This record gives sequence, C-alpha cells and structure tokens, in this order.
Amino acid sequence: MAAKKKLRSKKAAERGTNAAIYVVLVVISIIWLFPFFYLVLQSLRGEQGLATMYFWPKQWTFDNYIKLFTDTSIFNFPKWYGITLVISVVVTVVQTAIVLVTSYALSRLRFKMRKPLMNLMLVLGMFPGFMSMTAIYFLLKLVGLTQTFGLVGLVLVYVGSSCMGYYICKGFFDTIPKSLDEAARIDGASRHTVFIKVVLPLSKPIIIYTVLTSFLAPWGEYMFASLMAFGDQDYYNVAVGLKEMLNRETASEYFTRFCAASVIVSVPITVLFFWLQRYYVEGVTGGSVKG
Repeated sequence: MAAKKKLRSKKAAERGTNAAIYVVLVVISIIWLFPFFYLVLQSLRGEQGLATMYFWPKQWTFDNYIKLFTDTSIFNFPKWYGITLVISVVVTVVQTAIVLVTSYALSRLRFKMRKPLMNLMLVLGMFPGFMSMTAIYFLLKLVGLTQTFGLVGLVLVYVGSSCMGYYICKGFFDTIPKSLDEAARIDGASRHTVFIKVVLPLSKPIIIYTVLTSFLAPWGEYMFASLMAFGDQDYYNVAVGLKEMLNRETASEYFTRFCAASVIVSVPITVLFFWLQRYYVEGVTGGSVKG
C-alpha cells in the first residue's frame, strides 16, 4: 500500500509539474504573439492616426493592404519588396553553396593550417559586422557599388563572410560516416561526386537550415542597406522603406499602412519556418553533436 501511495503521489507531482510548465509556455506564447496580433489589428484599422485609445478597430478595412500596391506616389512598397526578394534569393543560393562546400572541406579534408583557420574564422565571427561598416562602404563607393549598383554591393557584403558560418554545417557533416566516402572513392568516385551524390542527399536538414538562415539575414537587414541606399528611395529594401514610413511628417498618415506592410513582410518567413520547422530543428541538433 505504501508503494502504491508513493507511486500515486509521484504521478500527481509529475502532473502538477507538467501543468505548471504548460501554463508558463502558454503565457510566454501569448506574450510573444501579442505584438503580431496587435500589428494585424492595426493593419485592418480604417481610422487614421498613429495611436488610438482603444484596442479593437472601430472601422475594419483592407484598404491599407490595397493602397500599399496601388498608391506608390510617395512610398513604392512593391519595388522595395521586389528588391529585397531578389537580394535575399541571390544571397541564399550563393551563401548556401559557399557554406556547404566550406563545411565539407573542413569536415573531410586534412590540410596544413586547417585548425588555425577554423579558430580564426570563429574568432572573427565574434565581432559585430557594423564595426567595419564604414570602411566597407567607402571601399564599395570607390568601385561604384553604391546607390545605382548598391544591390550588387549588398550581395557582395552579405556573401563575403559566408564561409565563417561553417560551424553548425560542419558538425552535421561530421555525423555522416566517412566510410561512405571511402566506399565511393574505392568505386572510382571523385571528391566532387562524393559530395554531390553521397553527402548532400543525406544532408537535407542542414541544407534547409542553411537556406533559412541565409534567407532571413538579408530579408530584415537595415543598417548596411540604409547606408548603401544613402537616402535614395529607388534602392531601399523593405526594412529601410518601412522605417521611412514612420518619419515625423508621414507617421500619422501611414502608420496603418506601415502595419499592413509589416504583416506582408513577415508572411514569407513565417510560412517557411512552419513548413520546414522539422528539418530546421534536425539541422541545428544534428550540427551540434560534433564540432
């Protein structure tokens, strides 16, 4: 009887602990989702103004979304969105390729200065990028890669340090048995063939993880994009453009439109994460097994 009572009390304690954990998670979820929920409500508000004393809109409308794409006389949101999408897609393709190739080389090949090179990239990655922002801007300005050709300059900046993001991807490649490489090499496969036909088909989680992280960085980047555009609206990305909507002169009139634009900008990232969440988690956990 004593053992049964002890077991029941243990199960009750576990249920209580689980219930407390679920309550905490629900509260945290509400806190995280509340700003987005508020943003959606404001994007559907028909009343103008920067702030209201009430939470629920008195007038519901989709005009804020419609005007984003029809009224481009002052703020050309479709162009900003297209520029950001092009930059993000190009950076994603190039950066993913560089990270995968670099990670495979550091995982499988053994060469002189390999470990010092890895340590150097890790140390350099600890410094924030904005420390060199001014110097990089003037270098790009000297070769004409600002404003008119600022998109090219932004792509070069975003992919320039891609190889320093090798660590998680290399850890994932380390979990793939090297015996598979050796068997393919015995059969006459080259390093390139082994990488393309043996390693990559087994690396779907880390490829998706790399794609998501590569796409996310330029999609919401503001600081360097603002510097490269240098006040010319024709070369803004969405982050810089949305910031311009909240200028002192236009904030009151364009606030609800700003909220609608923010919702539209968040949709691709949200969809990608929900769709590829399982592979994203596998990529992170798999890449953390070995260094």
